[in-house]
Parts: sequence; C-alpha cells; structure tokens
Amino acid sequence: MASTQNTYILVINGKPEGPFTIDELRSRQIKPGDFVKTDTMDDYKEAREVAELRELLGFSKEIFLQYYASFDQRAIAAVLDWVFVGGSCILLLFMVSLFIEKQLVVFALILSLLIIVPIVYLIYHMVMESSAKQATYGKRIIKIKVCDMQGNRLTFAHAAGRNFAKVLSIATLFIGYLYAFFNKQQQCLHDKVADTLVIKDRL
Repeated sequence: MASTQNTYILVINGKPEGPFTIDELRSRQIKPGDFVKTDTMDDYKEAREVAELRELLGFSKEIFLQYYASFDQRAIAAVLDWVFVGGSCILLLFMVSLFIEKQLVVFALILSLLIIVPIVYLIYHMVMESSAKQATYGKRIIKIKVCDMQGNRLTFAHAAGRNFAKVLSIATLFIGYLYAFFNKQQQCLHDKVADTLVIKDRL
C-alpha cells in the first residue's frame, strides 16, 4: 500500500532542499525549529508547528522566550482595559442618573462603582481571554494574548481560574506581578498558579 505521508522541503543552511520523506527527515535528525514546507503549504513553518511532524517525530509545540509578553506590555494593556471597563461603567451610570431625581440615589450609584467596576473587569477578562482572540481589547491593541503552557486557547473555566488567582498577586502587595522579572517565561504569580502564559505575536 502506498504511503500517504507528505514530502517536505527542508531549509538547510538557509537554502531549501528536498523534498524529503518523513523517514529521510528523521535520518537527518531535524530539529523542532527547522523550517519545512509541503506543496500545499503557503509558507514555511517550524517543524514543531506541523501536526504530522509533531506526531511522527515526537516534537512538542513550544512557546519561546522571545515570544513572551514583557511586563510593560502587560501593564499598558491592563491600563487600557481599566479605561475601557471603567469608562463604559461611568458612561452607563451617567445615562441612568439622567432619569433619577434623588441625589442620594445617584450618590449611592457612584459609590457602587467601586464594586461594580472590578466585578465587570473580572468577568470581562474571563470572557475575552477564553474567546477565539484569547485577549481583551487592551491586549489586542498591544498584540499580546493569553494561552496555556502549550500555546492553546483557554477554556472559560481555565480563564476564570487564572483571573481569580490574581488575588494572590495582589495579596502579596503586588509582588506577585513582579515575579514576572524572575522567570524565563515572564509569568506573574497568578500565571504560575494557573499554568498560563501571556505571549506576543511573532512578527
């Protein structure tokens, strides 16, 4: 029976060579980061990114240090998200207050923002980080996203666990956020607890 496996062009010393079968690639001891391409692929990919090669050659899909979001990128995204969420809540409150005559009720609503905004912010992160974009609007502007340790999209439950774990980063007087400076994957404490990463686009 004829093999249905693809053949691959392999980049060797900066030049495309081949095509090679899977067995020939194995004999050449290709590395997960080597670039390959089939006739049906639009562009070259790292071997680890091709499902067939991961399965047959035992490669794992990894996220590399140069692709991790830096602390300042995450901080800027967080500020943007607070502006989006806080601004939306304040705007909604203002519109509601136009129909309320009692100043005491309006004052109570203003105070309620101290509770409402953090709750909305939390839910907003859970929903957006588990969405197809894997990112809040702030993160999308900065071009970073949240994923699990293999680079995959989070489930809603996983995203919820990550965001509730932020209590630990805050409870340590925000030292949990500074933990990102002391590990190669730039994880904050809540990322470490939840087994998540914040990564950026390659290009």
